[in-house]
Amino acid sequence: MLDRKDPVNKGDRNKIYFLIVVIVALLGTNAFLYFKDKYEKERFVTTNTEKERLKLEVEKIEVEFDKVNTMNVALTEKLQNEQKLARIKISALKQSLQKGQVTQAELTTAQTELKKLRAFLTDYKDDFTRLEKENSFLKAERDSLVRSVTTVSAKANALEKKNSELNAKVKSGAALKAFNVALAAFKVKNNGKNVEVDKASTAKKLVTYFNIIPNELATKDYHKIYIRVFDPSGNLIADEQNMFEAEGQEMQYSDMITISYNNDATAYTIEWVNPRAFVKGTYAILLYANGFTMGKAAITLK
Repeated sequence: MLDRKDPVNKGDRNKIYFLIVVIVALLGTNAFLYFKDKYEKERFVTTNTEKERLKLEVEKIEVEFDKVNTMNVALTEKLQNEQKLARIKISALKQSLQKGQVTQAELTTAQTELKKLRAFLTDYKDDFTRLEKENSFLKAERDSLVRSVTTVSAKANALEKKNSELNAKVKSGAALKAFNVALAAFKVKNNGKNVEVDKASTAKKLVTYFNIIPNELATKDYHKIYIRVFDPSGNLIADEQNMFEAEGQEMQYSDMITISYNNDATAYTIEWVNPRAFVKGTYAILLYANGFTMGKAAITLK
């Protein structure tokens, strides 16, 4: 006899239960796929955003290094090596971030390296700034030293110039000066006697007479007296090998004697025999002692 209270048989109920389970499973799978897809999209967007941010950070750090390097500072070997290492890391990070797909693990590694690079840049800039200050200080000291040396050198040169001028004055003041300088022409007779003449045709030699002005600064010692003889045409009559220094230059002399100076009234003479024949006109002589002009005289021969 049929049970009227259960219009759906047991087999139908099992089918219904099975369909419900299938529907629930499908709904669950769809939900899982939906949320997974959503998560993947969000993760992809987040990964790309983080990659772009890291690329920008790397470029900023590279710009900072370029700025520091524009300063005119001589880098130490340590800073040069640190800069090379930083450039290598920057290049590696840029290459890593330029790939089409970047995993989360790669991003995490890049973030860690970037953090180290920021810290390194801070230390590098601090070292660079310190070095720049030290160089500025050393440059200021060098400039100050150069100025001091220049000043001292200028003072030394000025002092040397004054000393030279003073020595020149002292030397000039101590030089012998002649007065009563006179010049006479003589012929020599067969018996050796000298006879004064005024004609060029008979003259054989010139005799210079002079006294020396008393001078307490002059050294009481032997002094060389040089004479230069000029003919009527103004030509010096001298041997090319006879050289002395006077008035700051090398000169030729016609003759030279050595006298003993005692700061007294001694009279001196210099006899000069003309190696050539005398000609009509005026002969002039210049006397020198101690590197300065001592006196002069002239004579006209008929």
